[in-house]
Amino acid sequence: MELNKTSESRVVAFLDIGTNSIRLLLVRINPNGSYLPLTKQKEAVRLGDKGFIDKILQLKAMERAVIVCKKFMELARAYKAEEVIAVATSATRDASNKVQFLEMLKKEAHLEVCTISGNEEARLIYLGVSNEFRLGHSKALFIDIGGGSTEVSIGDQKQYFFLHSFDLGTIRLTNMFLPDETGPVSLERYEKIKAYIRYKAAEVVKELSRYRIGCTIGSSGTLENLAKIAFVYLHRTSSGNYDKLGYEDLKKIVRDMCALSLEERRKFPGINAQRADIIIAGAAIIETFMEKLEISEIKISKSGLREGLLVDYLSKSEFSHLINQMSVRKRSIMQLGLACNFDEEHAHIVTRLALELLDSIQALGIYEFREEERELLEYGATLHDIGMFLSYDTHQSHAYHLIRESSLPGFQPEEIEIIANLAYFHRKNMPKKKHSNLTGLNNDTVKSIRVLSALLRIAESLDRSHNGIISHVRFYIASTRSLVLEIHAQWECQLELWEVEKQKKYFKKIFGYNFQSKVIVDQGVETLPVLYTF
Repeated sequence: MELNKTSESRVVAFLDIGTNSIRLLLVRINPNGSYLPLTKQKEAVRLGDKGFIDKILQLKAMERAVIVCKKFMELARAYKAEEVIAVATSATRDASNKVQFLEMLKKEAHLEVCTISGNEEARLIYLGVSNEFRLGHSKALFIDIGGGSTEVSIGDQKQYFFLHSFDLGTIRLTNMFLPDETGPVSLERYEKIKAYIRYKAAEVVKELSRYRIGCTIGSSGTLENLAKIAFVYLHRTSSGNYDKLGYEDLKKIVRDMCALSLEERRKFPGINAQRADIIIAGAAIIETFMEKLEISEIKISKSGLREGLLVDYLSKSEFSHLINQMSVRKRSIMQLGLACNFDEEHAHIVTRLALELLDSIQALGIYEFREEERELLEYGATLHDIGMFLSYDTHQSHAYHLIRESSLPGFQPEEIEIIANLAYFHRKNMPKKKHSNLTGLNNDTVKSIRVLSALLRIAESLDRSHNGIISHVRFYIASTRSLVLEIHAQWECQLELWEVEKQKKYFKKIFGYNFQSKVIVDQGVETLPVLYTF
């Protein structure tokens, strides 16, 4: 559906009616194409409970789902949502009484729901999850374990190459192999589950094996919970990131959980008690795939189908360039800048000048930048002023907090720290080693912040008037320990030069060079060089 161009923001609701849970994402989409997630909600309803043997949704399960959908629709109305996009997956599409369920939702919750195919589910999950990671042209395997089905896909940043949906889900397999099981699960029973999964997935696993995979990314509540269990149980602490799941760790926790009764399993370190009865089946699915495809570790994503619905929605709008023509990292940066109503023209000018400074320093052999530092300088320069809408006097501090507290899909935590601190140190305070912002950061991260901020401070000074006077800038060597900063300007730029002068001392401390400013004023075909020495 096309978004109509409008001068006002709009709120859109995205609902994923799954076999185990119903998920809601409410998003405010702004006229400039940025979007702000307003709330994410999730409720376990067990829509597929006892429903996969005879493919009939149980009345109580449907009633639970309707109650949750009514609550979510009330929330959407409270946020004044103009559109609601709702899809139903495995349990609904397989049910012989799905028409009855869809009519209940329409009549009682005033909700129109579209039932999607397994392949469409896999496509939307790919869109939602790939949007969170920096993949480039490297292919990744995506695995999502739901209550009724497991979706797999292979894709890079721009496109998918393979989609498939298996009738293998945590609730489906629990109903088949562990119905009403309250005691320990024998290893023989567990191996039977795995054998069934191997049988059902054999042909597709062969197909997946033909691809060269750079990494594997898993999504869904089941995988998130298994990663948390592995971390908490094996490290004996609940403080940390549950962003990966190792094969050896998985085998260890599964066998220890199988040895427990259901009641004891509910108390297992890190477990979501509501998943205790279905976690064994979920573990069997992912362990089997990891075995057959020789996967040693899976990265865990918190995104999924509902985020894919958002990406799909935007890709069909006038803002499709934000989705289709930008890398996930560039898109994250632009989304945050647009959401903060930043001065986009000034940000682009400062970014261009900062990168020209870095490139000339690199070309002269004065400093060897790490490969990723140029990109991080670009993003720090783009976002350096985003705190302006809160306060001019302390906008650098607001920018720092806005960047650190934003999710910024595609970035590692230490990269976010560098970008945030570049915004913080672009004016006023210098990044001294003992500054509180730098406490706890590793030496490489602190070094990047100090070196890149020296360039960003000069670039910001060169557009002090926000008039875009400076067209190009570069350093060249004047003598053994002295440089010339050659500035091409459209007209005289005394204010910019005055600001640049303030940065010389810190530049020398970082790079070991003094510099003089030489301005070349471009006037039609004539250029007038003027050398400024302070």
